Amino acid sequence: MTVDQDYQLFLRFMEIFSPVGFKDIDPDDPLVIELEEMMEKNNQFFYIADLIRINVLYSSKRSREMLGIEPAEVSPYHFMEATHPDDIQRLNIGRTKLIKMAQDLFIAEKGTALFSTNFKVRNPAGSYSCLLVQCYLYCTLIPYKTVFFLKIHTNVDWCKKIKHGYHYYLGNDMSYFRHPDEELMNTGNVFSEREFEIIKLIASGLSTCQLAEKLFLSPYTINTHRRNILKKTGKATISDLIYDLMERGVI
Repeated sequence: MTVDQDYQLFLRFMEIFSPVGFKDIDPDDPLVIELEEMMEKNNQFFYIADLIRINVLYSSKRSREMLGIEPAEVSPYHFMEATHPDDIQRLNIGRTKLIKMAQDLFIAEKGTALFSTNFKVRNPAGSYSCLLVQCYLYCTLIPYKTVFFLKIHTNVDWCKKIKHGYHYYLGNDMSYFRHPDEELMNTGNVFSEREFEIIKLIASGLSTCQLAEKLFLSPYTINTHRRNILKKTGKATISDLIYDLMERGVI
C-alpha cells in the first residue's frame, strides 16, 4: 500500500534520524522545517519514543499549542493526565497493547505495526478536544536493538462526533497511515445509536425478552438488530463481538 504524500515526510524523518537514535536533531534541518510547517497546517504534533526503554526521544513544537507542554518535557504521563476520565480505560488498554506489540517486534528483531484510535484530551484552554492518535512501531538493530515508536496527534474536532464506539485500527495496512478523513475516522465505528445501546445492554446480561421490555420494542425487532450487528461486524456470535469490544475498551 502507498502512503500519502504528507505522511511520506514521517517515513523520511525516521529513515534519516533513526540510525542516530533521534539525537541532536537540528531544528533548522530542511526536513524538520517542512514537518513543522505540515504540523501547523494539519493541526498536529508528533513525538518519537523508544518503547523498550520507555523514553521520549524527540517531540515537534506544537505540543505547546495542543497539550500546553514544552517539546522537551513531553512524556506519556502528560497524555494520560490530560485524557478525559471517560477514555482512561481505553487508554490503559491501548498502552498495554502497544507494549505487547513492541515486545513481539523486539523478540522477532524485525517488523512494523500500526495502531490508531481517538481520545478526548484536555487542551491548554481547559476544554477537551478530540485527538486522533496514530502510532507506527518498527524494530531496528541500529544504532541499537529496540522498537522505535512514532506517535502522531491530530485534532479532529472537525469530524462529526463519534458516539457509537470509537475509531480503531490495529494491523499493518499502510493505507491507514494517512492524514485523517471521514472514511478513516469511521473505521471500527459501524454501529447505529440503537445498535450500540443494544450491545451494551446485552453485555450487561439482559436477554432478548428483557431487552424488548426495557426498550419498548418487540423481540422480533431486537433479534433483527442482533442479526444486523453480526452482519456488520462479521462476527459469528454476539458474545464474540462483546469480547472484542471489551478487549478494545469500547464497552
